[in-house]
Amino acid sequence: MFRSYNLRQKEIINVKTAERLGYMCDVEIDEHSGNIEAMVVRRRGAFWQRLFGGGELVIPWSAVEVVGDDIILVRFFAQEHEKLT
Repeated sequence: MFRSYNLRQKEIINVKTAERLGYMCDVEIDEHSGNIEAMVVRRRGAFWQRLFGGGELVIPWSAVEVVGDDIILVRFFAQEHEKLT
């Protein structure tokens, strides 16, 4: 079982692009099942975007490959997700 505090301490890395995405700042939970639907990641180096909106990336939980001791590996293309939303 994971606690949200423990997940927030882990850096998220995209294995498709080898990009360091940042750290999880929030989760989206299905209110009926209680399952995690997505992670909200505050982008690294997106200070101005955070001030004026944006700067966050929503990663579906299905994209999570591995939750390790220090990092979370995801297989995710931001462009594909943006087309779906």
